[in-house]
Amino acid sequence: MTRTVFCTKHQKEAEALDFAPWPGPLGQRVLDHIGKPAWNEWLAHQTILINEYRLTPRDPKARAFLQAEMEKFLFGEGTQMPAGYVAPEG
Repeated sequence: MTRTVFCTKHQKEAEALDFAPWPGPLGQRVLDHIGKPAWNEWLAHQTILINEYRLTPRDPKARAFLQAEMEKFLFGEGTQMPAGYVAPEG
């Protein structure tokens, strides 16, 4: 049986993640309150941020930036697309 959570991002029941996707308390919060569809949306947005800002995820400053953006995206007011970002056609 698939585990579900009440997704705070989408404000409805959704399939739960299989494991905490981030270390520490934030990862547990994501596991307990974010569904797979919202997490997949974050992964797509994170990819845009990494590419547009040319971030190296191993860099501590980049990880701190991505963590802050993830919290805003999943639990806060949302995030902005990078300045000048043009979505690919298709």
